[in-house]
Amino acid sequence: MCAVSPHPGRQVPYVPRMSIPIRDVSVPIFVNALRSMSAWLDKAASEQPEAALIGRRLAPDMKPLPAQYQMASDSAKNAVARLAGIEAPAMPDVETTFAELQARCARTIAFVEGVDPAALSAEREVELKFPNGMGYRFSGQAYLTGFALPNFFFHVTTAYGILRSAGVGLGKIDYLQHLGPPTLPTAK
Repeated sequence: MCAVSPHPGRQVPYVPRMSIPIRDVSVPIFVNALRSMSAWLDKAASEQPEAALIGRRLAPDMKPLPAQYQMASDSAKNAVARLAGIEAPAMPDVETTFAELQARCARTIAFVEGVDPAALSAEREVELKFPNGMGYRFSGQAYLTGFALPNFFFHVTTAYGILRSAGVGLGKIDYLQHLGPPTLPTAK
């Protein structure tokens, strides 16, 4: 089902109303993924030389590993800032080592966790403008579910894919490590 599009001839995805606080479907999700990403770098460093991985990319026209971390960080901090109606902290894209990428993940986590939950609004209008002047206007909820989370996970998954394609022994448990060990007993 599609909602009425502000653009004639184009449909926009239908966004059902959520009954859970917007913070609960944003901050913890960003934090869990960023913590996982940080841990992937520890695993990568224990298996391969950092210099062999830092410039890796999935395809020639895609950004390398550091940029995927930087863009995931930007996606998370900008999303939370936009939902709160505040400015996101500036984080220049200067990281060239695993330690620097992990520090960026930590700074991003500290920022998103530090935003007042009451400031986040599913109703806040979010406007994205691109350098060419085009852009989108969303409600906070539509922005989070239709743009911010998919964009964030594109970069998270690309970083994971880069490391996996380079032979780092990551698996689904590393991607979903925030779940911890299984909580149900084994079947008898």
